[in-house]
Amino acid sequence: MTHAFRFALAAAVALFPAAAPAIAQETAASGLAIELNDVAPSQKGCKLTFVAGNALPQSLSKVSFEFVLFDHKGLVERMAVLDFRDLPAGKTKVRQFDLPGTKCESVKSLLINDAPACVGEGVDKNACMSGLKTRSKSTVDLKG
Repeated sequence: MTHAFRFALAAAVALFPAAAPAIAQETAASGLAIELNDVAPSQKGCKLTFVAGNALPQSLSKVSFEFVLFDHKGLVERMAVLDFRDLPAGKTKVRQFDLPGTKCESVKSLLINDAPACVGEGVDKNACMSGLKTRSKSTVDLKG
């Protein structure tokens, strides 16, 4: 290994840790993240638990999403607008919703179809859907 190569390698290794947080912040600062954390039967029907993170530069005073629930055959079981209320900038919140008359075992996947409310000072109305990241920790898929 030449001295010049070792120097270049050492410089790259030294600079990488400094660059990694900037890359992570750039990636994370692109929008909202919605995770379907749990799906569980409730007295009313089916309870959905979400973890919502706001990586937008602005706080949201009101945000709601239109969800489409699909059954195991891929057919639309129902549509529902869920009000996530406020989501402060840089914060993560847990939100739970009961879907009366819905059996959890009949829900195969969820689709976030739209964001009818995306309100905050200086927030573009499309900000909640553009750059939306979704994931699921349950057996039910979540797509945005």
